[in-house]
Amino acid sequence: MYLIDRINQIYQRYKDYEWIYMLPLVVLSLKRKLEYFFFILHSEKGLPKSEDSQWYLNYAHSLLTDFKIGLHMNDLLYMGYNLVLAILIGVFKDEHTVVFIQAVTTASCVILVYFITLRLFNRITAIVASYFYATSWHITVWSMYILSDSLFMNLVLLNVFLLFKTLENNNKVIGSLFLVSSLLMLVFRPTGVLTLVFIFIYLVLNVKREQPINFLKRHRYKFICALLLVFIAGGLLLGADKFNPLLTSLQYNAKLVLYNIYAKGWIYDNPSDYDYFYRPDYRIDILGSLILSFLIHNWDHVLVLYGRRALAFIGWWVWKTDVRSVAGVIKLFKDIIPTLLFLLGTYAAMRNNIFRKTSIVWLVIVSIFLFCMVLFMDSMYRYKLPALPFICIICGYGVERWIRIMLLFINQLEGKLLQWNRNKHS
Repeated sequence: MYLIDRINQIYQRYKDYEWIYMLPLVVLSLKRKLEYFFFILHSEKGLPKSEDSQWYLNYAHSLLTDFKIGLHMNDLLYMGYNLVLAILIGVFKDEHTVVFIQAVTTASCVILVYFITLRLFNRITAIVASYFYATSWHITVWSMYILSDSLFMNLVLLNVFLLFKTLENNNKVIGSLFLVSSLLMLVFRPTGVLTLVFIFIYLVLNVKREQPINFLKRHRYKFICALLLVFIAGGLLLGADKFNPLLTSLQYNAKLVLYNIYAKGWIYDNPSDYDYFYRPDYRIDILGSLILSFLIHNWDHVLVLYGRRALAFIGWWVWKTDVRSVAGVIKLFKDIIPTLLFLLGTYAAMRNNIFRKTSIVWLVIVSIFLFCMVLFMDSMYRYKLPALPFICIICGYGVERWIRIMLLFINQLEGKLLQWNRNKHS
């Protein structure tokens, strides 16, 4: 009895110390990432690379050589990541060290997942969501590539965390860090523009109207000066035709997407057995716009393609369901569990009237979903990566609700058994 009482005293004393719950999760996350890092580092193939990886590395080395930033789409929309990678390469001189830092940073972001979830939901959900994040295979794999995806995922988590800290404390330093992270998202990769729009939608839905108005009043001169600088710089660049390379590259990439992905009915960025084949209409007769003409003339086929890509966003398993064998049914059940937990968490948030308060989690996922559905969806789900921490959060809430449902059921069953026992012996 003394031992039980002592354990209870220790629990009551330290139960509100979040680091007790968080520390094992950080250790687990670091263990998974670093074990895999050293495993592939000492393998025959070494650290994985893609074609994009080599482009980023070449660009980083060119920045270190002459520090010249171009005006094409990839130069400007990936400028943030290019600068970060160039700094890391310049300081550490070694690609392996860069990947190691990236792996440690990604593993440490389990702390951000924990605190974001704790603020929006509760401790049990925070623990479960952090566990899902720490053990996610996709998050571990993509943290080993020299690509913008993993660090962008970390940046989105940091931005959301700083947003909540700013709303809670109204601290100028935290607010400035939030603005800096927001600006960095705009130029880190194209997805950042769309994601930031949805984060500000959350602000509009959840912040009182007086707060942004008062903030603008306090800093009106700074905003006026900043806007004047932006307009002057934009006017000078426009007058000197400096935007032509950006506009030309945007049009070129749009044409590549339409004619190489849309026209071929590809679900992913490469052909697969599940693509949607049709005969596209290539006429360009609507306002002289290639994009408008293609989308309007082929709108019915494009909608079907969007539907397939939306389904594909769930995972590869949607194309490989097999209910004709016991093994296939078991595999389908395992594959569908995360989706069921996501749906349960979404339903519970609506049912408990916390959906508006927690909607930033869904809004970030929607922004990534729209980007994947309309533009790019890799067959290895690289572009889905920034949404995974937030999917983990919703699935974690689904697990927490399921636990509460089971406990409620057990309590009700226990009450009925006790009542039956009393009636039996009365």
